[in-house]
Amino acid sequence: MYNPTVARLTYRALLGRRRAAILFVLPALLIVIAVAVRAFAGADDQVAVDVLGGFAIATMVPLIGVIAGTGAIGPEIDDGSIVYLLAKPVKRPTIIFTKLIVAIAVTMVFSALPTFAAGMILNGNGQQIAVAYTIAALVASIAYSALFLLLGTVSRHAVVFGLVYALVWEALFGSFVPGARTLSVQQWSLALAEKVGGEGAITSEVGLPLATVLLAAVTVLATWYAGQKLRTLKLAGEE
Repeated sequence: MYNPTVARLTYRALLGRRRAAILFVLPALLIVIAVAVRAFAGADDQVAVDVLGGFAIATMVPLIGVIAGTGAIGPEIDDGSIVYLLAKPVKRPTIIFTKLIVAIAVTMVFSALPTFAAGMILNGNGQQIAVAYTIAALVASIAYSALFLLLGTVSRHAVVFGLVYALVWEALFGSFVPGARTLSVQQWSLALAEKVGGEGAITSEVGLPLATVLLAAVTVLATWYAGQKLRTLKLAGEE
């Protein structure tokens, strides 16, 4: 199910000079914010929760997921170069699975590691807040990568739709509209953070059992459907 050649090409596409520069911006901004907040406010658990929950999990992780998930396949479909990959004797679900693994790895590196570093800066992992939000970022990276890889497979406007989801649904509706929180990857990942963090430090609108089921279901279904959609892409001359 994993093809090293496809993985190498995908890493090269995602970590090219332009896209890598974009990937570094948000983690760098998080670290700058953490340093500034620590310098002015000192070590404070609630401030750490506000920064990590409000910026890292609600904004940075989904945006990096958009860049990595859609970038893993979207540009190849847009410019037509995907036909060269599809012409190779590689099963199309294998292509999707390999690209998903790469997107997850990139999203985790550029979101979970900065989240942990920022948490340590903000309050030295008091009440396990840094670890809790790092776990949330790791788990959210998997679901976001699957969702946005699917978007990249089915739409030529995947980045636009991904940004709408990340900024409007997750950051806006997912934070303020009670009914929307149940269908928010952010809230599902926070359910795990709530379990790991100190009592009362982190809260989620979704219970841990339901969040675990939804995270797994979304990841599996999005990956499966992306594989099915890639199967229907016909090469020139196949018709």
